[in-house]
Amino acid sequence: MTLKLHCFGESGHSYKAALALELSRLPWKPIKIDFFNGETRSIDFRNQINEMGEAPVLIDGDTRLTQSAIIQDYISEKSGKFGGQNITEEREIRRWQFWDNHKFSSFLGITRFMLNFLPEDKQPKEVIGFLQGRLRDSYNILNTHLEERDWIVGHSPTNADFTCCGYLFYPEPFGFERAKWPNIDHWLTQIQSIPGWKAPYELMPGSPADRA
Repeated sequence: MTLKLHCFGESGHSYKAALALELSRLPWKPIKIDFFNGETRSIDFRNQINEMGEAPVLIDGDTRLTQSAIIQDYISEKSGKFGGQNITEEREIRRWQFWDNHKFSSFLGITRFMLNFLPEDKQPKEVIGFLQGRLRDSYNILNTHLEERDWIVGHSPTNADFTCCGYLFYPEPFGFERAKWPNIDHWLTQIQSIPGWKAPYELMPGSPADRA
C-alpha cells in the first residue's frame, strides 16, 4: 500500500518525514497542503486531516499520524531503517528529536518564515534578532557534538539526522551559513551523499516560486 504524506515544500517539518520516507524506499506519495491559502486553518482540514492544524500528516490505511518525530518512528518500524541499533541508541535518537523540536527547528522555522514569507514592514526585527541569537547557541551545540562524527547517533544515518537537518537544506536566507560551522557542513554533506537524497523542493510539491 502506498503511504500518503500530506505536506508542502516550504515546510521543514514535512521535509523531515518526506526525506525519511524517500530514503527508506517505502512506497509513498505527497499530497500537497495549500498552507499559504489557509488550508490548515480550515474546518475541513482540522476535522478530517489533523485537528492540530499542522503538517505533516501521514496516512497508511487506517493509520493516521501527525508530528514528524512520530512519523519518522513509524517509518522505521515499517522499513527497519534509521532507528537505533539498541535501546541506548533509540533513546539517544529520541533525545535529539526532542531537542530539535524544542530548541532547533522551532526557532529555525519561525525565523525563516518571518524573514522570507512576511512583508518586510511586518517583520519583527527584535524578535528575529532574539531568535537568531538562540539559534547561534543551538548551532554551536550541534557543531560541537559532530566533532569527529559523521552522524549524530551511532555510525550510520538515523532519524536524529533527519530531524535536525530539516530546515538546513532550504535555500532561503535566515542566518545560517554552512561554512561557518564546519562540522555541521561535513554532516550535511554526508546526508546529501546518501543514495536517493533530494532537497526539499525536489521532494515535495510547493515552493516560493509557485507564488512569485
